[in-house]
Amino acid sequence: MTFLTPLSIAVGGAIGTLLRYYTGLLMMGWSQRLPWATIFINTTGSFAIAFFGILTVTGARFPVSNEMRLIFMVGICGGYTTFSSFSLQTLDLLRNGAPGRAFMNVALSLLFGLGAVTAGYLCATSLNNRQNAPALAAPMDRPAAQEEN
Repeated sequence: MTFLTPLSIAVGGAIGTLLRYYTGLLMMGWSQRLPWATIFINTTGSFAIAFFGILTVTGARFPVSNEMRLIFMVGICGGYTTFSSFSLQTLDLLRNGAPGRAFMNVALSLLFGLGAVTAGYLCATSLNNRQNAPALAAPMDRPAAQEEN
């Protein structure tokens, strides 16, 4: 990891943040009763992190450096996904007397997020032409000794 790695991750985070902002603007009309933009962003982000993670790990079809994985998975996906927004919007629904919609927001976010991360995993595993995909640990979860150069 070089000095530029954290700066590259920060640029990735800025890209993800802008993607989230513009996606939210585009979906504003659909997010009147439930925060559909946040649900959509978390779902697509879940798919993207699993899909990229499986396709780019060492031994996969398109292996990339740990630095590139960090830029995408920590930077772009971290800037794009919106767990804090999800939490605040759920609290707002509860505070505004809409516990059913709050529950629906939590259930749909969890269901779609897990579904999307599973779909990303399965799609990437299929592209890797493997029965058993490599472990999907996020790049930050790997010990330094396992990093590739």
